[in-house]
Amino acid sequence: MKTVTMRVDDSIYNMMKLAAEGQKRNLSNFIEFATMQYLTSSQFVDNDEMQEIIEDKELMQNLMNGLDDLKNGDYIIV
Repeated sequence: MKTVTMRVDDSIYNMMKLAAEGQKRNLSNFIEFATMQYLTSSQFVDNDEMQEIIEDKELMQNLMNGLDDLKNGDYIIV
């Protein structure tokens, strides 16, 4: 387990504290929970969204072209 120190504006702190209290969590637990919620919702797509992506032929071709470019060393992922 790691300890993280961060600075936030007083108004943001008050909003986080209020949200934590509303969920019966301590502030640290709420920040961890909110971060996980954000990361999982913004980094992954649901099945309906994935189906839309797969059905978009132009998008799929562009993605495949980008993958080819990556394999050919034209770009690097940082």
